[in-house]
Amino acid sequence: MLLRPRSHDRPFHLGPHALETLARDAGPIARESALPPATSTAPPPADTDALGRALARYRAVLAGFLKGEKAQTQAPLPADLALRAADLKGGAYFLDADGAGICALPENAWLADKSPPAHGHALVVLVEYPRRPEPGNPAHDWVGQDLTAAAADLRAVEIAACLSEYLRRLGFDARGHVAGQSLLDLDRLAVLAGLAVRAGERLVHPVIGADFALAAVSTDCALAVDLPLRADVARLGGLRQWWGIAGARSGRERARRARRATHLSPHAMERVKRVDRPTTLILDDQIPRVPKRAAFFQRAFHGDLGDKARRERTRFAFKTPFSFALLQIIRALVPLQDGPVATPAQAPKDDPAALARAVKSLSHLLGSDLTGICRVPRYAWFSHKEDGSPIAPYHRNAAVMLIDQGYDTMEGASGDDWISGAQSMRAYLRGALIAGVMGEFLRACGHPARAQTNADSDVLQIPLILWAGLGEMSRIGELVLNPFVGPRFKSVVLTTDLDLAPDRPIDFGLQRFCGECRKCARECPCDAIPAGGKVMFNGYETWKPDVERCTRYRLTNPKGSACGRCMKACPLNKTVDADGALAIRLWSRLGIAAGWLKPILVPVATRLDDWLGNGRINPIKRWWLDYELIAGKAVEPRGTNRRQLDPGRRLDPATQKLALFPAALMPPPDRQAAMPLARKAGLAAAERAESPEAARRRIQAGGAPPEDWRPTPPEGGAPTQAAIGNPYRR
Repeated sequence: MLLRPRSHDRPFHLGPHALETLARDAGPIARESALPPATSTAPPPADTDALGRALARYRAVLAGFLKGEKAQTQAPLPADLALRAADLKGGAYFLDADGAGICALPENAWLADKSPPAHGHALVVLVEYPRRPEPGNPAHDWVGQDLTAAAADLRAVEIAACLSEYLRRLGFDARGHVAGQSLLDLDRLAVLAGLAVRAGERLVHPVIGADFALAAVSTDCALAVDLPLRADVARLGGLRQWWGIAGARSGRERARRARRATHLSPHAMERVKRVDRPTTLILDDQIPRVPKRAAFFQRAFHGDLGDKARRERTRFAFKTPFSFALLQIIRALVPLQDGPVATPAQAPKDDPAALARAVKSLSHLLGSDLTGICRVPRYAWFSHKEDGSPIAPYHRNAAVMLIDQGYDTMEGASGDDWISGAQSMRAYLRGALIAGVMGEFLRACGHPARAQTNADSDVLQIPLILWAGLGEMSRIGELVLNPFVGPRFKSVVLTTDLDLAPDRPIDFGLQRFCGECRKCARECPCDAIPAGGKVMFNGYETWKPDVERCTRYRLTNPKGSACGRCMKACPLNKTVDADGALAIRLWSRLGIAAGWLKPILVPVATRLDDWLGNGRINPIKRWWLDYELIAGKAVEPRGTNRRQLDPGRRLDPATQKLALFPAALMPPPDRQAAMPLARKAGLAAAERAESPEAARRRIQAGGAPPEDWRPTPPEGGAPTQAAIGNPYRR
């Protein structure tokens, strides 16, 4: 389509493949129900080498969430079983399943030697094997063919663990079933749920073929079921599938991705202009290292933002049943982020450039959407941990990975409604799995490596995203924007001493674009994004948001679980693949490749984006049910933000009163007691903030950095185990 992606009118819970267009009937139900029960299920993929063992270790943690205790009170689910089914199947696709279907459970679906629970239905999920890296890429030797199966299996276990825990939070009994740990015949369920047909001894999916992993979630929650595919259905093909039937992923897009080398992301970052330094001023030798205690979400925990913010911070990350399910697994992965390094090291046989390609290929195989490599500058390390103990920089290099939060789900949301927290947690969980497995593998090969996740990171990730060439600083302020996924991502970092060739920063003209586009500032529900120009903040040139306002709103939002309104509204929050809107793809290509057109393109970009309605809620994409967790009960929320665009709103930078909290206004890194926020001091700091032009003149004249950039020193107390730590840890 010219102005809309092909998927615009496709309900999200139907998934990426148009299996709903294929012939279906009840015949396979009778045939499958007549078969004797199976006596065993396939074992999990082998773990015969370092990477296999890393995958197996993370799989074991995920598998620990396949069963558990349910909430004592059931959520008020809709009586319409189709809505319940859409919620579960949408959740599976949200977690990147390639197929999801629901079936009733006949007696013979249970393995013969198992004692089945009183479950009547099952959600079945299918995950396609990722591509093995090409010969000549060192990762080809790291990843044997059996490990592509193991990677798909890990994703299937992740989905089953998350969705079974989600159902239990809703007050229903649920159990996940995966290879080697199943009470059910997964092959039989795939047929009954309409995901595959039998072809002799094999199962075949009409688009994917036979290379996939399976998992299931059985439950006592009643659900609408899918009919099986007709037994003679073999392939979904032809011109309509190639073009993208029913708004599903097209054969063209599948072919485009298959042609790209595995170290390249699905997005053509190789076409973006590379430069020696980021496009915003970074005063490397003047940037202060800051403590974790200074992060505003951490300050809320200590009570710096008052009692309400402290109270809400304790439940912020698990405010909904879905985000609660994700958070439990994130917490369980924290102890695996680091570990002993094997000796002696296996000396790399390849040069740094080849190793960088291999690391990228491995990250993409595990689920990263974009990956870049950079050196870790001194100022990217936090100065102190949550307990006040100092952090000494310990690794030279970083693999920086971005996880797309999901275009379709963002389309169905307002950005600050009840799915927003789960969007973040899903990306954080995926990042923890990717970086965790990679770190485990590298350490087993004798190379120091540590996953730096949202739950426990010793590095600030924004400067690393910049240096790894994955984006430029945007008007949103504390967010880097990528030319293909815009601001719609979360990041994870793997630091290591493995010698990797770094990427260079990029320049796709974002400074000019954000300089004229104020859509994120206009749509911000708490007026935290500056409508005016950039300032210098702790040595960085940036459009600095009012982080206090932003944090308070995200924590205490009464009609949603967080806020990503700026991501939702951004004109670069688009799909630019082969299935994206033709006009958007053309516009993106011109914006990246034809910098000389920027003076013409940029002034009309926001107006055109508003005219097209980009940033509005697309109700067709809404797949989830809204619930809030209060005292362990999933209840209907008191309200839900359903904001649309406000193109008539006019912002006056002169009247916008934003506060800044530079290093001098940060709490001491070892202070555990509350340090109430001094907003008047923050407003005064904003008034005296240095402009980028003034900073350049000062540097040229040899002037010292502003006093505001001098961090607050420690108070001197010894670190204590009783210190308020990381909320993501158990």
